[in-house]
Amino acid sequence: MSNVDYDLLIPNNVGLSDDPKLRRALEEWHPGYIDWWMDMGPEGFQTADVWLRTAISVDKSGWAKFGYVKMPDYRWGVLLAQPEEGRQIPCGDHYGEPVWQEVPGEYRAMLRRLIVVQGDTEPASVEQQRLLGKSAPSLYDLRNLFQVNVEEGRHLWAMVYLLQKYFGRDGREEAVELVRRRSGSEEQPRILGAFNEKTPDWLSFFMFTFFTDRDGKMQLESLAQSGFDPLSRTCRFMLAEEAHHMFVGDTGCGRIIRRTAEAMKEAGIEDPYDSEAVRALGVIDLPLIQRKMNLHFSLTLDLFGSEESTNAANYYTAGLKARYHEDQIQDDHKLHDASYPVMKLTKDGFVSEEIPALNGLNARLRDDFVEDCAGGIRRWNRDIAENGIDFELRLPHIAFNRQVGDFSSLPISPAGEILEDSEYRARSTEWLPTADDAAFIEELMQPRYEIGEFASWIARPSKGVLGQPIEFEYVKIPG
Repeated sequence: MSNVDYDLLIPNNVGLSDDPKLRRALEEWHPGYIDWWMDMGPEGFQTADVWLRTAISVDKSGWAKFGYVKMPDYRWGVLLAQPEEGRQIPCGDHYGEPVWQEVPGEYRAMLRRLIVVQGDTEPASVEQQRLLGKSAPSLYDLRNLFQVNVEEGRHLWAMVYLLQKYFGRDGREEAVELVRRRSGSEEQPRILGAFNEKTPDWLSFFMFTFFTDRDGKMQLESLAQSGFDPLSRTCRFMLAEEAHHMFVGDTGCGRIIRRTAEAMKEAGIEDPYDSEAVRALGVIDLPLIQRKMNLHFSLTLDLFGSEESTNAANYYTAGLKARYHEDQIQDDHKLHDASYPVMKLTKDGFVSEEIPALNGLNARLRDDFVEDCAGGIRRWNRDIAENGIDFELRLPHIAFNRQVGDFSSLPISPAGEILEDSEYRARSTEWLPTADDAAFIEELMQPRYEIGEFASWIARPSKGVLGQPIEFEYVKIPG
């Protein structure tokens, strides 16, 4: 069905009314989820009325409605894209066979792991962002933050549905663990390292939604082509919501960069490295934005895992996870005899080395990600150039500041220079945010809750949300 049944406690389009056992299981999980949301969701705003979109259908057009909702009352639920008649497994040894509607027994453990890892990222990002509302630069941005948060919560519901419906007792136990782990906890951390990092300020949030949510898009695109059809349908609808998260990051970073460039032009400051003069304008200097970009880009690259991966090969061969845009690639979709060029560090420097394509799937997905990022960087640089500022933001080398894979802990500069450890440590403050940078940004992060007003360090958006004016009360602040 395309429309969503809102008569139940758990809104859904998967027929929960006809599956009382699963319905009871999800309803039993629901209180624990609400407890988690109240404990780890946006702090200080649980009673605020927020102008949010809520999915009412999975049709490509007209699938959501907008209105004021208190976040704890948001109708989270289970939504799957419409099934595709005659759909076939798009890759691997089962290429061309009918997709699975039930878990194939031989792949049960691998499939559960894929779902658990994806599910764990969703509440983790909410936890990382829970304090940002207290320093929002505008009601418009505050509303966008909360929209991202509630949709990450719904994506968690999507993964919990798959665990509860298809994995029995093991799935129920995994579902409970998803709301027990905590981002940054020493005892029960989130599974992936980047989701245990802090998101202390809005520049970090925008960088996260530009880079890390873009990784989310790449992963969801790959899972959306899974031979396990319920997972595919789940991720296909999640992608509709994920697009907004990347929009928030792309435009948020762009507005910060544009405001800095405009302020410099207005003040007649030509040297972008004169941080003291630029910061005195109440904006974020471009070299600091570059350092934050270096950090978030490198953290996100680690999410793709090792460049050579037998796990990735096994997922693909089993037909559980495809390549990015698998259906647009012209080859045999099995890759047994194919190769892929992967960058390696040798005694002669960085070289491209052909490896078996199956083992290089992580590297290929990472390369697709880097290419996808480049478009946003070009847009940001146009704003800088149009204001006459001689500065260009650049993605760092893929070996810079890595903690996972072949380049882990190597002393590589953002330009790809191979350095001595001592030189790398001495120069790291040129390339990564410092304690002084953090203190400066924290000082800037003062909330602006007046309707239509924006902080000094970010430009106004070009338009409001869904035809609303920029001067709209997107969040009604209590008290």
